[in-house]
Amino acid sequence: MPRPIKCRRVCCLPKCTSFVPTHSQSGSTETNCPIILSVDEYETIRIINYEGKNQEYCATQMEVSRTTVTAIYMTAREKIAKSLVEGRTLFIQGGNFKECPIACCCRNNPSFSNKEVHMKLAITYKDGSVFQHFGHTEFFKIYTIEQGQIVSSEIVPTNGSGHGALADFLQNLGVTSLICGGIGGGAKEALAEKNIVIYGGVTGNADEKATDLLAGKLVFNPDVMCSHHDHEHEEGHTCGNHSCESR
Repeated sequence: MPRPIKCRRVCCLPKCTSFVPTHSQSGSTETNCPIILSVDEYETIRIINYEGKNQEYCATQMEVSRTTVTAIYMTAREKIAKSLVEGRTLFIQGGNFKECPIACCCRNNPSFSNKEVHMKLAITYKDGSVFQHFGHTEFFKIYTIEQGQIVSSEIVPTNGSGHGALADFLQNLGVTSLICGGIGGGAKEALAEKNIVIYGGVTGNADEKATDLLAGKLVFNPDVMCSHHDHEHEEGHTCGNHSCESR
């Protein structure tokens, strides 16, 4: 039985849903046959070409894998090219998608074009770097962002909060985005329910990764998963790195 297609998240519906050539040099039925661009295909064009973001970023915003984004994006480009070259009408409609809620993270994320926003970013934190297990983190570094710039930051202890409680902990702090290393499926679901965007599989200096996110250059893995919840990690183990390459 084929695996069901995962619903793709889009920030908003297109303002214009049809593009019709004013005149054509060919009157053939093939040339006049319209091309249908799905709403999720349109969303990849909007994020990657209009917003200028990379495919990893697009995958996180649409809640799908990077390979899925690549496939959708290539199909969308092919359809647009055919419409332009063959002079065919282009309709934007249909597809397997869900529209973001009004207060979604996409519209509050300073990496988008709207800079007149207030946002809080959390990073799992230890000794200046991104800590590699979300559920075991003892500290978050919280960045307050205004108009796409970091205006303040503080290190906040979790006070022993575990996997299930950390989503509530971050929501109470007003966090809308999270950078981490490894993270389990249950934690990802809990954070999604709080409308907190996850940038997983990230390693390195925490401050540098916060800056990379705001610049749209953060390398992360939208499919990162860590199942090590029943034991403490050994020194140097990084959940975000095993079988979780970002590219």
